Amino acid sequence: MLERKIDELPAQFRTVFVLREIEEMSVEETAQHLNLPPATVRTRTFRARALLRESLSRDLDVATANAFGFAGERCDRIVAGVLARLRATKSIEPSDQ
Repeated sequence: MLERKIDELPAQFRTVFVLREIEEMSVEETAQHLNLPPATVRTRTFRARALLRESLSRDLDVATANAFGFAGERCDRIVAGVLARLRATKSIEPSDQ
């Protein structure tokens, strides 16, 4: 997922991000390689990270929204498991249900 998201970055951010974070080039090396001022390299690295965070967050939010639905048979199984554990630790008695 991370590789796909890096590939989806706009070219100006992707290039700087790959050189800085993947190739582990310094700001100065990246600036020289791309003929950019060091401040631009820093800014693009920062923006690339922000874009990645936002994009990954959106995908993870969508992916996890229904990952642990709490209804029906699954819900009953989870509740029964929790109650069994509580009874085992004497936190509740069967009459407390």
